[in-house]
Amino acid sequence: MRLKKYTDYALRVLIYAGASDHKVSIKEISDTFYISAEHIRKVVHQLSVNEYIETTRGRNGGIRLARDADTINIGAVVRLMENDFYLVECFDSEHNQCVITPVCKLRTALSEAIRAFFEVLNQYTLADLIENKDELQALMGIERE
Repeated sequence: MRLKKYTDYALRVLIYAGASDHKVSIKEISDTFYISAEHIRKVVHQLSVNEYIETTRGRNGGIRLARDADTINIGAVVRLMENDFYLVECFDSEHNQCVITPVCKLRTALSEAIRAFFEVLNQYTLADLIENKDELQALMGIERE
């Protein structure tokens, strides 16, 4: 299974914001991870609309978590950012042309694998991912307050 870059970027934004003791900027995140600011801006927008982060415009603006890190479930974030989990053609009922779909057991096996994937992700919160905050801050160059 492979997650889209968009999902990867969303998780990085949350980790960066969660590891920081102050509001952070799109530029900070973009520069730290060598990702286009426009990509980060799109991710930030979606995370903001879904109330994972708060954004403030202006001179003293920035990004910060909108809720406690221990309430941000990683499985929920991944489901939000991924618009489909079509691992193989038969998962897409609209475009499926595979002739063996009616009797194929692959779809069942892959569905079970996806459920297991999310069962594991659902056990983690952002707080779990940033419990090594000091190390993260050092590697990401985040100044401590």
